[in-house]
Amino acid sequence: MTAYLLRRLVGTLPVLLLISLLVFLLLQAAPGDPTTMLLGEDATAADIAEAKRRWGLDQPVYVQYLKFVRAAATGDLGKSFRFGEPVGAVIAQRLPATIELAIFSMLVAITLAIPLGVFAAARPNSWVDNLGTSFGLFGISMPNFWLGIMLILFFSGILHVLPSGGQSTYGVAGPQQTGFYFIDSMVQGNWPGVKDALLHVIMPALALGTNMVGMLMRVTRSAVLEVMNEEYVVTARAKGLAEQVILWRHVLTNALIPIITVVGLELGTLLSGSIIVETVFAWPGVGSLLITGVTARDYPLVTGLVLMYTVAFVTINLIIDALYAFIDPRIRY
Repeated sequence: MTAYLLRRLVGTLPVLLLISLLVFLLLQAAPGDPTTMLLGEDATAADIAEAKRRWGLDQPVYVQYLKFVRAAATGDLGKSFRFGEPVGAVIAQRLPATIELAIFSMLVAITLAIPLGVFAAARPNSWVDNLGTSFGLFGISMPNFWLGIMLILFFSGILHVLPSGGQSTYGVAGPQQTGFYFIDSMVQGNWPGVKDALLHVIMPALALGTNMVGMLMRVTRSAVLEVMNEEYVVTARAKGLAEQVILWRHVLTNALIPIITVVGLELGTLLSGSIIVETVFAWPGVGSLLITGVTARDYPLVTGLVLMYTVAFVTINLIIDALYAFIDPRIRY
């Protein structure tokens, strides 16, 4: 299995190079000059020329790209035009918030989707199946930014029970240790902070996780229905095992391969799909940071963020591939 994963890892290097090249060229082709956008209209020609020299924008595009690739190979993604700090440090400050949101969104999706899919498959064409199917189609079809706005209008604008945006309330959060607000509050015993973290993450997690609920519910239903017709399920019933034991211990366990695959792929989608949701809820993660970078034509920051998303997808896929053999021992690499 190690040799297989190493081959997969080596095969991703051309993908990283191609994506970085496409992003770099698209940013260069986009209208707008980062020097004038960041320095302002009152900047003199000397100021603009100095900024271009300092940021390396006075060099040909291919030279800029080669310098970026050479530095990125050593872990240096350059310095942000907008923030004046190393891109890696800027991303590291925002990444925990995005990971926290993605984890809560996945918990929402798994908690709702898998039971709905299992019960729908256990009673095909019943009201439970129809309800689950309708909910799944709703989740797949609903744009998460529209759902986020509706949640804000209802829970914040009408009921006034949840905060409309942000990650924390001023003065409630304690000192940062890991960058994860919920974990830091738990470790410090800051229970008002734990409550505050949950209140702030509920609506963004629902808006981001609802789409995954629909997809995961449909895949779970199809996988469970397929396994229900296997001979060992009939044998288990003939032995007199309870239907719930058969359903959750034998059927669901053997239906996990497609479910785990979708969970892994959707986790990567959650990380990238959080861009709009973070903007709607003013969530201080890398999604809103990407919008800031694109607006400011911050070439190093945008390229670094896209590479970070690409590496996240690749890493998640490798982890899922490694899990297959543990979930189903019949799989051999």
